[in-house]
Amino acid sequence: MARKALIAKQKRRERIVQKYAQKRKELKEKGDYEALQKLPRDSSATRLNNRCNLTGRVRGYYRKFGMSRLAFRELSLQGKIPGVVKSSW
Repeated sequence: MARKALIAKQKRRERIVQKYAQKRKELKEKGDYEALQKLPRDSSATRLNNRCNLTGRVRGYYRKFGMSRLAFRELSLQGKIPGVVKSSW
């Protein structure tokens, strides 16, 4: 489980990215890079990480399911993810 502070920081970054998205787009189209540098660093979308919705883990993230590989494995073995079956051959 990721620290609560890291999860909260990620949510704060997501809000800031949303807030400044339109302004960043306009400044990029104008080519005003000096004004872009004056915006908060966290307003850049590249500073966001994909985090597991259940555990907050950053690594081993499956985009299709929105969770880490560990949480995915647990839930799929319990049969809680529709359409996912453990393979056997």
